[in-house]
Amino acid sequence: MDAKSVFATVALMVLANGAVLANVYRDLPGALRPAAIRWQAGTALVALGSAFFAFGSILPLPIMVTLANGTLLFGLGSYHRAFERFYGRRSAPVDVVVALAAAAGTFWLSAIDPCFICRVEMLSAAWTLLLLRSMWLLHAMRAQDESRSRRMLIVIYGLVVIYVIGRVVVYLHLDVPGETSIATNDYGINLVSPMFVALLPVIGTTAFVLLCTERVKRQLEIAAATDYLTGLPNRRTLVADGNWAFRRARETGAGLAVGVIDIDHFKAINDTYGHGVGDEVLAFTADCLKQAARKGDLVARTGGEEFVVLMDDLDLRAATAALERIRVAVADSRFSVDGTPVPITISAGVAGCEPRDRDFDDVFRRADRALYLAKLAGRDRVKQAVA
Repeated sequence: MDAKSVFATVALMVLANGAVLANVYRDLPGALRPAAIRWQAGTALVALGSAFFAFGSILPLPIMVTLANGTLLFGLGSYHRAFERFYGRRSAPVDVVVALAAAAGTFWLSAIDPCFICRVEMLSAAWTLLLLRSMWLLHAMRAQDESRSRRMLIVIYGLVVIYVIGRVVVYLHLDVPGETSIATNDYGINLVSPMFVALLPVIGTTAFVLLCTERVKRQLEIAAATDYLTGLPNRRTLVADGNWAFRRARETGAGLAVGVIDIDHFKAINDTYGHGVGDEVLAFTADCLKQAARKGDLVARTGGEEFVVLMDDLDLRAATAALERIRVAVADSRFSVDGTPVPITISAGVAGCEPRDRDFDDVFRRADRALYLAKLAGRDRVKQAVA
């Protein structure tokens, strides 16, 4: 197979892979679609660049190599912009400037002052710059994105960088005429070039689709574990963490306490101001609880106006004091509706892990009964579970 046939095959493979992403695109959430569109654009540009190498012999050589290389570079830039949109980064015009400068340089070094090796060195520098920009962005996102597909993309980009640099070294040791292109069969490395050109749009597209899929999966997991209104962990997360904390307390002897909290007279707030304000009160109270709780304690919303605080390494006395500080913080908070202050107070019941408890639910139920006692006693107070 000659170089032009390889480039033609690559163009078809790239287009086929782009069609796969187009199919997946419809199933992506709206937030990820702008990134997918830019990746699709990059794939189309790479396919077009490969097509220029495969079928551009009808054009003058300077025009063909300028169009082919310029299109490939704009494709790389579009891939980088896909990553920027995916991670919510602001786009910079660096890729456009690099692609335009390299295209202009390609034309000069093929039409005005033909020099094949100079052209290869310049284009390799442009490719390396654009590839390293994407690698750096992917690396910089490691704290917020631990997905395997992100690391896979770094490896793919790294392989292309190694090839681009290695190709320059090979050509430096060859006596290549100034008026030539990589779409000829004169040198063995010309057959390898289109294969590496296909690495990003073919394997890279698969990795990008996985990147999007893993993002959607993480979002679904977060949604399943989080209360939609307050952003706090929900009952499902509380039960899972509570069971783990209970087993740890049993195995290590560490303290464990559970505080169950209820907003006082919440129905009256809803009836007086409406459910919209009621939702604001829930979110406001949730924020107060998070701010007043110890760092590391789990604050969850279990439904309605009820919240739970899971406290590790505390005995009943210390947990009661911690809940009292939370109660005072909520009472001292300032919430208003159209400038009118709306007092918010909470009642709380607290229970510590005891030898008789069989599981986390036993501790939780005793704390819930203590909350009932706090309400009976007049609200706006903390009550310990009765032994």
